Amino acid sequence: MRLAQRILGSEAQARNVVRRLLAKGWLQRASSGHYVFLPPDWGAEKVEDFDIFVLASASVDNGYVGWWAAASRHGFTTQVPNAIHVATDRQVPSREIQGNPVRYVKLSPRKFFGWQDMAASARTFRVSTPEKTVVDCVDRPDLCGGPTELARIVARASESLSDETLVELALRLGSVSACQRLGYLLDLTAPNYLSNSQRAKLRELIPSSARSIFGRAQRDAGDVGYVSDWGLLVNAAESDLLSEVGAYGRGPGR
Repeated sequence: MRLAQRILGSEAQARNVVRRLLAKGWLQRASSGHYVFLPPDWGAEKVEDFDIFVLASASVDNGYVGWWAAASRHGFTTQVPNAIHVATDRQVPSREIQGNPVRYVKLSPRKFFGWQDMAASARTFRVSTPEKTVVDCVDRPDLCGGPTELARIVARASESLSDETLVELALRLGSVSACQRLGYLLDLTAPNYLSNSQRAKLRELIPSSARSIFGRAQRDAGDVGYVSDWGLLVNAAESDLLSEVGAYGRGPGR
């Protein structure tokens, strides 16, 4: 809306033009004051199923689709989340777009990086890169389906992403608990993935006194328990974590 107002010279004219374009089907509302142009080759037809990822990304001035939704788009999971989480640099209230819940997660400047444009419905939307998707997910397992789903995402990602890039982004994120979870899950799901040098870099960020919890708040019988290599208390059973993983080993250690 602000762009239309700058072009047309007044708010009243901008609102009239936007209203007409919406009525004719040339615009799709993403959120209050945010709109997406429909591709001209679609014609002036109302399109109800405009890609929700495009609308979610366009619903804020500065943000990207991340976590579980991004993992789904990058092929790291076959699960399709009910809600789409969008990383932003400011507080934005949750909303529904075309009946889809969209949640906005404010990130600190240190964590707000690592996105790319992806094509969808003859448009593009902003989404976290494959590597940043993994790092964001290990930082917030609650936004990607929980421990078992996170294990699957990390395992699938290890098939195509380099350990060097993953470790580099994890260190840039600067979260000790994220590095602990990443190291543990890579050891568990792709035990030959991390080279000795990258493992050393990851562990350098983790103080010897650091302790983090992965999984439930309380430990149950059969849970993995404390993993000294990563200073991580795993309150989940190994069989549960591996139940959706399969075999993703990468051969002998490098």
